[in-house]
Amino acid sequence: MLANMMFGAISGSAVASAAAVGGVMSPLQKKEGYDPAYSAAVNIASCPTGLLIPPSTTFIVYSLITGGTSIAALFVAGYLPGILMGLGLMVVAGIIAKRRGYGVAERPTRSEMCQKTKAAILPLGLIIIIMGGIIGGIFTATEASAVAVVYTLFLALVWYREITVRDLPKIILESAVTTSIVLLMIGCSIGMSKAMAFSDIPFYISDALLSISDNPYVILLVMNIALLIIGTFMDMTPALLIFTPIFLPVVEDLGMDPVHFGVMMTFNLCIGICTPPVGSALFIGCSVGKVAISKVLKPMLPFYGVLVVLLLAVTYIPEISLVLPRFFLGYGG
Repeated sequence: MLANMMFGAISGSAVASAAAVGGVMSPLQKKEGYDPAYSAAVNIASCPTGLLIPPSTTFIVYSLITGGTSIAALFVAGYLPGILMGLGLMVVAGIIAKRRGYGVAERPTRSEMCQKTKAAILPLGLIIIIMGGIIGGIFTATEASAVAVVYTLFLALVWYREITVRDLPKIILESAVTTSIVLLMIGCSIGMSKAMAFSDIPFYISDALLSISDNPYVILLVMNIALLIIGTFMDMTPALLIFTPIFLPVVEDLGMDPVHFGVMMTFNLCIGICTPPVGSALFIGCSVGKVAISKVLKPMLPFYGVLVVLLLAVTYIPEISLVLPRFFLGYGG
């Protein structure tokens, strides 16, 4: 789970995290006698944590949709909710593992820890460079992505020599294809959101929500239920693009901060990518774990439960999201 938190933060992708960490850990856990379905459930539940822990591409997309919500504030706001998500899942996983009597690995020696830490310093420096540059005002989030590419290219090409110059055309082509898919998805979603705006659908949805109750807690609860349902049928980026313009005016009328709402919405949709029928993390996690989805759903139930409880805490306790931006950035939104 800690590996997923760190890998997801670097890659910005829950699916990549589930594939990479699950691909390494699943065979080791199976060898140690862990239930493959439980191992897959642990991987699936924890892989979205990196979407909250910065640097997060999800927050960048949200900032673009809302027309300029501070990316630095969103990044800093994601730390506590992301760490709480990881810790909550760890507690549940630990309780289950202890009840089932799973073995505990030997503690590494001090020399082994120093050796591994030394080997990881340069790759982990990427997070320090990106977050330090954005929060310090040295470069924007867009410029940070270019800095990250240059830094990782230097490590892979020069320092570790894992790739050669001949590999670059293939890497660039694969990046262009991936980017084009995302851009096409964004373009279609923006078109749909504009069509909905011209049809006054956001107004009708807002009116319907406010007609249910004038109590902000009830409206936020209904909104969370709606987003949980939406997240089971739609991937995170399209859901953000389509429903942020619809729900944001409603929560702003309730006096909710846009940074707080962005964290709440991201947390909510993180649960959606772990649920059937179209949860991308669920499918990838089951694939690398070599287990059927039907066998993973039961072990996932305790994790779903703690995620929903933490979602409600993030929703109704604004300081979980806003205390760090206010302390470090003087954010007053």
